[in-house]
Amino acid sequence: MIGLGTYAFFWQHSKRAPQALDLPAMLRNTRELGAEVFQICDYLPILSYSEVQLHDLKALADDLGIVLELGTKGISTEHLANFLRLAQALGAKVVRGMVNTPDHRPTLSEAEALLKQALPAYEASGVKIALETYEQLSSRDLVSLVEAVGSPSLGICLDPANCVAALENPIDVIDRCAPYVANLHVKDFAFTRRGGWVGFTLEGAELGTGLLDYDYMMKAVNPEARGINRVIEHWLPWQDSFEVTSRLENLWNANNLAYLKRHSA
Repeated sequence: MIGLGTYAFFWQHSKRAPQALDLPAMLRNTRELGAEVFQICDYLPILSYSEVQLHDLKALADDLGIVLELGTKGISTEHLANFLRLAQALGAKVVRGMVNTPDHRPTLSEAEALLKQALPAYEASGVKIALETYEQLSSRDLVSLVEAVGSPSLGICLDPANCVAALENPIDVIDRCAPYVANLHVKDFAFTRRGGWVGFTLEGAELGTGLLDYDYMMKAVNPEARGINRVIEHWLPWQDSFEVTSRLENLWNANNLAYLKRHSA
């Protein structure tokens, strides 16, 4: 299935928004665009939701025909247990994770121990943790970590665009991670020359216009056959105003979903 997430509405629920979108509004927008999945990713307000609010959010998603997923940073035992509780309340079967947080960068051996503590409960609940590829942890180390833990409930959230910042070739990242993928973040990217032609800027691009080899990623991962959801994200730079930025954000959402649907035929 294909869908959107909180990063697809990044500016519209940010502090720059005159009236920030809440989760129900993002879910309704997702349904209106014809998507089937919504990933609540790195969205701090979810941590303060009451049981009633979680129940109501799941009920809305069910009414709209949307499958929910979660996403967070950090792998401490208590933190992952809390997100398992949230996943169970929301019916989410995937929790996208990241090993590091700004306050904690565990070694690989520490990360292995932490995940081994958390994963039995995830296995019993049928929920998967999908650790994302990103520049702070090489794809080699990430694969080694997943292999060392060896749990059917631990996989990788593949987003090759993130690894470019660590000078990893996106094709190499795709090849290395493909057997372990449990979730896909679909985000195109491009380099542009900075003013005066001094250096480059790495930023987002509308799907199909940048450097992401989407067709290659699909062949390598084969998400439809493996039941792996594809979640659209953006690196959309701030434009001149909120009005212009939000309009472009919504345009990218619509066009990128259309791109995925065309390439799923």
